[in-house]
Amino acid sequence: MGKKKTAFVCSECGAEFARWQGQCSECKAWNTVTEFRVPSVKSPPRSSAMAGYAGMVDAKVQTLDEVNLESLPRFSTGFKEFDRVLGGGVVPGSAILIGGSPGAGKSTVLLQTMCLLAESMNTLYVTGEESLQQVAMRAHRLGLPTNKLKTLAETNVETICQLALQEKPSIMVIDSIQVMHMSDVQSAPGSVSQVRESAAYLTRFAKQNQVAIIMVGHVTKDGTLAGPKVLEHCIDCSILLEGSSDSRFRTLRGNKNRFGAVNELGVFAMTGQGLKEVSNPSAIFLNRGEEQTPGSLVMVIWEGTRPLLVEVQALVDYSQLANPRRVTVGLEQNRLAMLLAVLHRHGGLQVSDQDVFVNVVGGVKVSETSADLALITALVSSFKNFSLDRQLVVFGEVGLGGEIRPVPSGQERLREAAKHGFKRAIVPNANKPKELIEGMEIIGVNSLSEALDALF
Repeated sequence: MGKKKTAFVCSECGAEFARWQGQCSECKAWNTVTEFRVPSVKSPPRSSAMAGYAGMVDAKVQTLDEVNLESLPRFSTGFKEFDRVLGGGVVPGSAILIGGSPGAGKSTVLLQTMCLLAESMNTLYVTGEESLQQVAMRAHRLGLPTNKLKTLAETNVETICQLALQEKPSIMVIDSIQVMHMSDVQSAPGSVSQVRESAAYLTRFAKQNQVAIIMVGHVTKDGTLAGPKVLEHCIDCSILLEGSSDSRFRTLRGNKNRFGAVNELGVFAMTGQGLKEVSNPSAIFLNRGEEQTPGSLVMVIWEGTRPLLVEVQALVDYSQLANPRRVTVGLEQNRLAMLLAVLHRHGGLQVSDQDVFVNVVGGVKVSETSADLALITALVSSFKNFSLDRQLVVFGEVGLGGEIRPVPSGQERLREAAKHGFKRAIVPNANKPKELIEGMEIIGVNSLSEALDALF
């Protein structure tokens, strides 16, 4: 017998190496290179190989306007928030990967979706981590219709696809991709090679048979999707279900979407009957107390294709430590350090001996720069112990020179704020609308000093 080949693959980026090494030279991650055995593949006879090429003569070159798009209509999942993140619904033949922390509600929302879709189309729910009895118990506990949803407990990918060819489902759920395996891959389920080959096999099956496949993926302790990076490359849509265990709200965020906009946000509430969609998330995140406190302010961020009003809180207090703390929840810590330097240089406020704590209410994670001006305003409000107007909303990007830069979709942000009863807004001068918004005073500013003068 010939010696079996072995390869060393990075679990983060999928790079292959001839021998083991502590750090991956491609993505610079430590202790991610693992060993797996490469299965021996016999080359097919020349005649069969030529037959495969002969079968490809039916393919022809087409221009984009000749491609028929009417044969791939989207269908709804039954949740408007889910459809929003997917770009308007599920595309037949697409491969979707949904990840999230344990207990976030991945299996719950997919079971709800599949039970609703089973009323109007053929569906198949494949579970590899739970027994069929556990799935049925969850469905009965949530009060879902269970008479039409077809289920399967299997972890072999080839067997699943063979049964799917017989059942001919329009949509299929694989829960989860980390427990699936292929017979000809000589490694344990969950390894780099098994996850990569299983996902590639399921993706090809989805494309060839026009079956939408939703795969559940695990996440690492850092909150990123586990498995090789090629897993995210081969699928069409990657979404992440976020939410802490002590919060009843869950956010569904799109990281990759070949059929719609990325960074779309869907908001759900965890209840005893499963996940319920929140149609107006701004009203949830603006549930503030009656008394306005210093350091609290409402800002308008842009998530995907819609504005979202969230509250940012800042606490600036004298530090007893030699190195004051800088703690952020929901915001980037490096961004806070940069804004504190801008505030010192162009705002005349020194906080080098102060502890700074920043929090975005509701567990929302803000990554765009339109929160800069609101964050600086909240910091100054807390430092001066000055309460801001409850009907004030602020947004804008702050540059290193102290200038206030415009942000995209300024008018849509202002209309969303006016719809929720806000009467005053501090915005970049370039975002000030030409036509006044009824019932709202809009102040345009060009620099940080102008904004602080208008506020304090």
